[in-house]
Amino acid sequence: MIRVLLADDHPLIRQSVRRILEPVEDIEVVGLAANGREAVALAEREAPDVILMDLEMPELDGATATGKITAALPDTKVVVLTTFADHGRVIDAIDAGATGYLLKDAEPGEIVDAVRQVAAGHAPLAPRAAEALLSERVRRRPVEGLTAREREVLALVAEALPNRLIARRLGIARGTVKGHLTNIFQTIGVTDRTQAALWARRHGVATKRSRT
Repeated sequence: MIRVLLADDHPLIRQSVRRILEPVEDIEVVGLAANGREAVALAEREAPDVILMDLEMPELDGATATGKITAALPDTKVVVLTTFADHGRVIDAIDAGATGYLLKDAEPGEIVDAVRQVAAGHAPLAPRAAEALLSERVRRRPVEGLTAREREVLALVAEALPNRLIARRLGIARGTVKGHLTNIFQTIGVTDRTQAALWARRHGVATKRSRT
C-alpha cells in the first residue's frame, strides 16, 4: 500500500486529488495539509511514502517544507504540484529534495501513475513542462558555480580543443580533463561538448579566457 499525504492550501484541490486517489486499491491517503508547516508536522507523524506538495502555501512554502521533510524523512518522496509557469519554484523544490513534479491540470490517471512511479523509485516529470524547466535551470546556473580550473577547461572547450590539447595547454592529465568536464556538465546543466561550448559563449567564459 502506498501511503500518500496531500499538501495544498486550496481546499478544492485537496479534495479533488483525494477523490482521485482514495478509490485506488494500492493507494491510501493518510493526511491533508493546508499549509507548509502542517505538511511538515503531518509528514513527521505519518511518515508517508509519497507527498504531493503544492509550492505556494502560507506559513511555509512548498520548497521550504520539502527541504525539512526530506532532511527528516529520507525515505519519503515528494512530488511537486505546480502550474506550467512556476519553473523557478519547481527548481527550488527539486534542489530541496523533491523527486519530481506534476502539473495541477494533470489527468486523474497521470496523478495515479505519478504516485506509483515515485513510490517505485522513479522521478515523474510532467512532459509539457520538462523542456521549459531545463531551460530555466540552465539560465540560473551561475558562472561562479565553476572552479577557476573548470572555467579554464570550459573556455578551451569553447575554442573546440580536444581533451589531449586541453591537457597539454593546462599541464594536466587527460583523465583530469575528463573529470573536470563531468563536473562542468553537471554544474551548468548540459550533456555534451557542443552545449557546453554554447553555454560558455553565452555566459562570457570564452571571452574571459581569451583576455588572460
